[in-house]
Amino acid sequence: MRYLFIAFTLLLAACTSPTAPEQTTVQEVNVYSHRHYDIDQALFEQFTKETGITVNVVNASADELLVRMQTEGENCPADLLITSDAGRLVRAADMNLLQASNSEIVNQTVASYLRSVDNLWTALTVRARVLAYAPERVDTSLLRTYEDLASPIWKGKVLTRSSTNIYNQSLLASIIANDGDSMAIAWAAGVKANFARDPQGNDRDQVKAIAAGEGDIAIVNTYYVGKMLTSDNPAEREAAEAVKLLFPNQHDRGTHINISGAGIAKYAPNKDNALKLIEFLLRKDVQQQFADANYEFPVNKEAAASDLLKNMGSFTEDRLPLENLGELNARSVEIYNEVGWN
Repeated sequence: MRYLFIAFTLLLAACTSPTAPEQTTVQEVNVYSHRHYDIDQALFEQFTKETGITVNVVNASADELLVRMQTEGENCPADLLITSDAGRLVRAADMNLLQASNSEIVNQTVASYLRSVDNLWTALTVRARVLAYAPERVDTSLLRTYEDLASPIWKGKVLTRSSTNIYNQSLLASIIANDGDSMAIAWAAGVKANFARDPQGNDRDQVKAIAAGEGDIAIVNTYYVGKMLTSDNPAEREAAEAVKLLFPNQHDRGTHINISGAGIAKYAPNKDNALKLIEFLLRKDVQQQFADANYEFPVNKEAAASDLLKNMGSFTEDRLPLENLGELNARSVEIYNEVGWN
């Protein structure tokens, strides 16, 4: 009897003990990002403050992130991939690493040529790939288009980074799309014949090389020049102040542009939160912060370019659907290899 009484007492205590508190689901979104800017982290913190959704970020190169997502497969914790260049986003889509989402905010905010036709990715910001030049050494009446870079008059004067760079690959892809394959081959060969030195370094290095007199013209992204003009490094500021920018093809198709963009991961465990983050990043006030802090052009037309970018001049952009850049990427790589553009 004594043992039965003890057992009954324990059972009664268990039944009448306070109920354990329910587990609350942590609200989060996991971002795999190729971008490495302070403004991104500040905006993620603002998003968390406004929504209560924690943003967990994994930073790595675009190629590393794509390989990681592919390797992780269905166990991939990523909700959102953020990277630069539409070519990389198309590559991610081709690797079946992204899933479609339909958002009225995205559709109304982002121009159709700046997003995937099947809703797999969208632009967040725009960059223009332009020509930096030494104003005292270059007659701009002879330099109006990308195609002009292949003219023999610029022999020994053109500076650029490697053909393995995605920005140069996308530029050539845009030339294939606009001018045709044979013209693209002739352009790549002509520019290669005009090199002032073998391709090397990043866009900042090309600007520095112009300032140092190693060449007269360079292919660069606008936001790099913005970064240099506001740099803490006096040498970078001086180099950027020594060049001017030319927006090519203003009398025909417009200047080649590219993007930073985002796509929701194929196996996103927090898809709804990922879409909320995309929509937040497209909001007018947030786009304004991108523009002011990182010298990128906003995709939300209600936001304005930074004063620094406005001082570079207005321009007409090439409205080629950016999916073409990814679709023609392989061919652009082949052409670069064919002509020996290292």
